[in-house]
Amino acid sequence: MSDFVPGIELSRAFYGEVVAPLLSGVAHGAALIGPGSEVLEFDTARSADHDWGPRVLLFVPGERVAEVEAKVVAGLPERFAGFPTVFGYHGALRPGVTVTELGGWLRGRLGFDPREGVTLLDWLSVPWQRLAEVTRGEVFCDGLGEPGLEAARAALRWYPQDVWRYVLACQWRRVWQEEPFPGRCGEVGDELGSAVVGARLAREVMRLALLLRRRYPPYAKWLGSALARMPGSAELAESLGSAVAARSWREREEGLSAAYARVAGWQNRAALAERQDERVRPFFDRPFRVIDGERFAGALMAAVGDAAVAGLPPLGCVDQLTDSTDLLVAPERARAVTAAALGLTA
Repeated sequence: MSDFVPGIELSRAFYGEVVAPLLSGVAHGAALIGPGSEVLEFDTARSADHDWGPRVLLFVPGERVAEVEAKVVAGLPERFAGFPTVFGYHGALRPGVTVTELGGWLRGRLGFDPREGVTLLDWLSVPWQRLAEVTRGEVFCDGLGEPGLEAARAALRWYPQDVWRYVLACQWRRVWQEEPFPGRCGEVGDELGSAVVGARLAREVMRLALLLRRRYPPYAKWLGSALARMPGSAELAESLGSAVAARSWREREEGLSAAYARVAGWQNRAALAERQDERVRPFFDRPFRVIDGERFAGALMAAVGDAAVAGLPPLGCVDQLTDSTDLLVAPERARAVTAAALGLTA
């Protein structure tokens, strides 16, 4: 376990020592982006038990894909750094070098090519995981000319300001819609129901926190890891951990209340909207404490200047519309659902 080399380091060395020398005179881009825990740097020794090995994505002009692929595959050694260069990846035995055309790859992962511009529907129909996969990882070579791979990544680095406000507002609404429920469930003796809703709210707060710090939330497996690695998140994580581990609704509410107040402070310091009181308060005349997330959502939307964004229904991006993995991993489905829900066209 102590000999583990992070995948991004393995792939960087693989490109530099093996792949690049095979590409003399070929204009190309090379990177480790897209799917894989190593792209987001969440990989561990456990990751090497499947879909693992020295990997590089090579981008070349479309008419040269077959030629370059044949040349590279023929020149690969059997092993690199102790790993086979041909290995099982997503159900197929194949070389760790994938040769493709950049625009086609981007459209396959995102549903569009960001080098041609990013529309409102584009921003809202791509899952956070996919945005992270394209903007994280590492580019080893960007030699295709402009606009190239780095231009595509730069276009998606973060939401435009008003789109960011809209996504944050919709995330606050997700908190607001359920924040009194852990107490209400607990009051009638349903501690299991209270725990389930409390965990849901903890997830929404984790996503909200990452969004406030300009980070695309990863999918469920890495959400806690992403929060833990974010500077200044320790006290928030402790509050959420207390809420999730609580055995009574009052303890659960205590943890959630502390977490709400902390992310409320983060929003105020981000200066994206008019400041709001960061303290929790009673839910009308009931004995439950809430932050009233609608206040923060409303303030954010009041600060939106783009008429197209201001006119959207308060539903959010595709990750806020659905949890269906089968939908989120299919760009055409994600795009169709987002367009229908928000009344948008390409």
